[in-house]
Amino acid sequence: MSESEHAFSALPLLPALLDNLESLGFERMTPIQAQSLPGVLAGRDLIAKAKTGSGKTAAFGLGILQKLNIAFFGAQALVLCPTRELADQVTKEIRRLARSLPHVKVVTLTGGSPIGPQVGSLEHGGHIIVGTPGRVLDHLNRQSLDLRQIHTLVLDEADRMLDMGFMAEVEEILGFCPRTRQTLLFSATYPEGIAELSAAIQREPLEISVEATHDQAAIEQLAFPVEDEGDKPAALKKLLGHYRPESVVIFCNTKVDCQKVTADLQGSGYEAMALNGDLEQRDRELVLLRFTNRSVPILVATDVAARGLDIKELACVINYELAHDPEVYVHRIGRTGRAGAKGLALSLVSPAQHARLVHLQAYLELDLPKGRLDALKADAQHKMASTMVTLGIEAGRKQKIRPGDILGALTGGEIGLPAVLIGKIDIGDNQSFVAVDKSIVDKAFKRLQNGKIKGKSWRIRWVK
Repeated sequence: MSESEHAFSALPLLPALLDNLESLGFERMTPIQAQSLPGVLAGRDLIAKAKTGSGKTAAFGLGILQKLNIAFFGAQALVLCPTRELADQVTKEIRRLARSLPHVKVVTLTGGSPIGPQVGSLEHGGHIIVGTPGRVLDHLNRQSLDLRQIHTLVLDEADRMLDMGFMAEVEEILGFCPRTRQTLLFSATYPEGIAELSAAIQREPLEISVEATHDQAAIEQLAFPVEDEGDKPAALKKLLGHYRPESVVIFCNTKVDCQKVTADLQGSGYEAMALNGDLEQRDRELVLLRFTNRSVPILVATDVAARGLDIKELACVINYELAHDPEVYVHRIGRTGRAGAKGLALSLVSPAQHARLVHLQAYLELDLPKGRLDALKADAQHKMASTMVTLGIEAGRKQKIRPGDILGALTGGEIGLPAVLIGKIDIGDNQSFVAVDKSIVDKAFKRLQNGKIKGKSWRIRWVK
C-alpha cells in the first residue's frame, strides 16, 4: 500500500470525520487500520489479530460512526470489552473520534458502578453501547437495554474475554442481537476458542493479522552442551537460577523423563507441575489452569500433552531434550516471544544428541549459538516461587456465577481488595477458580468464605 493509500482521505469517510481526524493529528493509518478499515466500511465481518496500542479502536470506531443514524437514539452498535478499564478507554476514544458529529451519545455499561444511573441514562437513549459482558447482560435481563436495532457488534480483546470466562455471557448476549449485523472480532492471539467463536458468529469474515503469531527473530536461542545425560538435572537448575524466568515450559520427549524432571525439581524446592498423557482430563485442566494463572511458574510437559496449549507472555522455553523432529522444535520455541515480546529458548544437548542438533541447524539454516554452563551466574536460592495462589469456589455456570460476581466479592465495599492484585478468573459448570496475589491471599480467602456471591455462601478452598 502506497503512502497516499495510507492516508485516511483515501477512505470513503464522512467529511466531518476526515476533518476531525486531521484536527486530532491522525496523519496516516496504522497497519491494522489500513488493512481493516476498507473491509469494515464495506460491511464485511472481520477477525483481526491486533494488540493494544495498534490503533484498533479507530479501526472499528470509524466504521461504527460512518453508518450511525444520529436521528435515531436507539442502540446501533455494541462494543464488548473484558475489563472496565478497557471499556472506559474505548468510550473516550470513540467520543474523541465523534466530536465533529452532533449529539452522538456513547453509554458505558460496566460493573463496579451503581446500575441505577446507567438505567436512567439508557432511558434517554444511546447510539453506541460500550460495556463488559456481565453488566450488559444485567441490563438486557432488566429490559433496560434493547439491542434489536444494532448494526455492528464488536468483541474487543476477545482472547482476554475467553481467558476470563466471559464467553458464556457473550453467547447469551448474542441471542439479543439481530442476526443481520456486522461482527468485528479483535484478538491479540488466535487460540482455538477464538477460531470456534468466529465460525459460530461470523459470516465469511475478512481475516487480518498485522504481525505473525511469533517472530523467531525475536527469540534468543541458545544450545548448552552437557557432557552426559546425568549432568542435565544440575544444568537445568543452573539455567533457571541464572535466567530466572517468571514462567517456563520445560519440554521432555517421554512421560518417564517428564515425571523424573518434575520430581527432581520439586525435591529441590521448586514449584513445578507435570503435564503428560497419563493425567486424567480434570487433573490436566487443573494443571494448565494453575500454570496459566501464574500459580505455578514451571510446567514440565511432553509434546503430546502440550499440543494445542496456548499460553500468553511465556518468558522461556527449555528443551530438556531436543525434539526428534525439527518442526516440533520450532513449534516448542514458538510458545515464547509472542505479540512483540522478547522470547528465550534454551536447549540442553548431550553428545548423544549431537546428530540431532546438526539436523536441526540444517533445517533452520542457522547455527544455534552455544552457551557455556560454567559461565552462568546462578542464584542457588532462587527457586522460581509463584506470585499467585488459586482459590476454588464450589459454584459455577449452573449456579449462574459470573466472573464479575467473583471480582465484585473481592473488590467491592469500602475496604475491598485492589483489583490489580486479582488475576485470571475461570468459571466451570459447578466450580470456579480465581488467582489472587500471594500478598492478599489470606484476606481474599476470608472475604470469599465470610461473604456472599450471588446472595449465597459457597465452600471456598485453596487449590494445591
